[in-house]
Amino acid sequence: VQLQASGGGSVQVGESLRLSCATSERPFSGNAVAWLRQAPGKERKFVAAVRWSTGTTYYADSVKGRFTISRDNAQNTVSLQMNSLEPEDTAVYYCAGKSYYTGAADYFYPPAYDYWGSGTLVTVSS
Repeated sequence: VQLQASGGGSVQVGESLRLSCATSERPFSGNAVAWLRQAPGKERKFVAAVRWSTGTTYYADSVKGRFTISRDNAQNTVSLQMNSLEPEDTAVYYCAGKSYYTGAADYFYPPAYDYWGSGTLVTVSS
């Protein structure tokens, strides 16, 4: 399965961006798709995930209430709506897929994802 992320850009503090991740598999047969991010000089961190079959969503505490992840079954895409952006949100954002369910806790664990798409850069300036 290939994933392609798009939608990054440069914005000011408080503005919004919407990222999109397209999956090559139609229909998508994996367990979940997530967004993770990596800021310069830092490790890759979980941002949000959606379990494909149920639509259940999971969020990192740092983005709860500001970011919304959603999936479109018909288009086989996953979007990340990012509102009230902060400089700390500056990072390369990656979408990643998980083939099988191994417990909800694993959604928050970057190494648990089986395949990764390209990244898209988000820059938030104050």
